[in-house]
Amino acid sequence: MERVLVDFVKVLRTAEINVSPAETLDAMAAMDIVGYEDREFLKNSLSMVLAKTPEEKETFDSCFDRYFTFNKFQSEEDPHDTGSDEFDEGLDQDGFDQHTRGEGSSGGKGSGQGSGQGQGGAEVEEDDDQSLQPTSTLGKLLLSDNKTELIIALAEAGRKAEVNKIIVFTQKGLYTRKIMDAMGLKELQDEISELQSSGSRPHQNLSARLKKARDRLREQVRDYVEKQFFLHADESGKQLREELLKKVKLSNLEKRNFKDVQQVVFRMAKKLIAIHSKRRKTYKRGQLDVRKTLRHNMQYDGMFFDLKWKASKVDRPKVMCICDVSGSVSNYSRFLLMFLYSLAEILPKVRSFAFSSDLGEVTRLFEQSTLEDAMAKTMRDYGNGSTDYGQMLMDFKHQCMNDVNNKTTIIILGDSRNNYGNPRAEILREMYDKSKRVIWLNPEPKMSWTVGDAEMKKYAPCCHQVEVCNSLAHLERVVSNLLRFAS
Repeated sequence: MERVLVDFVKVLRTAEINVSPAETLDAMAAMDIVGYEDREFLKNSLSMVLAKTPEEKETFDSCFDRYFTFNKFQSEEDPHDTGSDEFDEGLDQDGFDQHTRGEGSSGGKGSGQGSGQGQGGAEVEEDDDQSLQPTSTLGKLLLSDNKTELIIALAEAGRKAEVNKIIVFTQKGLYTRKIMDAMGLKELQDEISELQSSGSRPHQNLSARLKKARDRLREQVRDYVEKQFFLHADESGKQLREELLKKVKLSNLEKRNFKDVQQVVFRMAKKLIAIHSKRRKTYKRGQLDVRKTLRHNMQYDGMFFDLKWKASKVDRPKVMCICDVSGSVSNYSRFLLMFLYSLAEILPKVRSFAFSSDLGEVTRLFEQSTLEDAMAKTMRDYGNGSTDYGQMLMDFKHQCMNDVNNKTTIIILGDSRNNYGNPRAEILREMYDKSKRVIWLNPEPKMSWTVGDAEMKKYAPCCHQVEVCNSLAHLERVVSNLLRFAS
């Protein structure tokens, strides 16, 4: 039962209810206390432990009802059954209604009454039919009236097939087959084949009943797999798409994906904010701060009860971001700027610049406009024209070089393709000398950095860090390192 509870906790996390490992242990303890007999009591007890807000409690109730409910194994001819925790009450001992049995047993009582003759022979055949029982494990289970065992067998087979790992809806048939195999489908198929090869009517009738029971079970398993998909795979599928969006080249993204990517960026930024939001201190263990130690231990008459170690503060960095917004790299710039402005809580000193030839500051534009409007205006004002990195560096020197100091991190995002103009690498060397760090992010692979009009061979020695950056995963790593090592 503990394994079932752990799987249920995974379902809650899929539904965006945050459940910690400690809360999972508390739920196990609560379950041991209240037991499993009273469903409503168990549901309320787990809700108190696992759901924290009214919205989460509502979601919890929905997840509990869906996860701990099995549909009936009902007859196709009974349209009034809607399914509940129990099987169909109108079924006979073989698990089917009487109408279905009549179709599968042509030598039964109904057949004899319709002919009006040979009635005694029909009764003998029916007795033989009743005495003939399936030999396969699944066949016995399907034609028995032990409905609870059938539910347990289905759930156990689902666990063996790991149906909770279903990701996309197209895997429904695959997991249906896996569960059927785990329940003993092969043995049942062999038995049906043997019965069909026999010429006697009782064997033929039993074969027909087993085939109908097998087909009905397959439908129930499909429903079960579909239910598990909606319980487990919504978030898994979403996570799969997000992982793909993190790794795909940003230049290959279609416009319809921008909204999804924006959500991924905000989620990444939220994670980085949680890690780096507090100004931290890096303690140098082993280097005693004598003055602080003496001052803090005066209350103990000079006895060293409270040792103080030297520490260096980790400050929020001052960032200048220069983005090439020409057509070939505009998508990369869009998402880098999105990343940086999502981190406004811990990067309050971001200044952003855009260029294709002339450099312009767009900090205020992004602060006062929506992201989409700001990007559109930036592309309109700075995205036209031939790329000129030399002109960009000259503009930066005239406009901003006086604001650069030893706490400034400069991020340049561009492919360094300068249309064979003057690269002005000496200005980048001056920026290198004055700033704390110069980081160049190039969306092209390294093999292209020295091909054609690319100037990375001249710019790279003037940078503290040069990285290939053409996906969200690269952007996340660069920004995370920026925050980690900023001081």
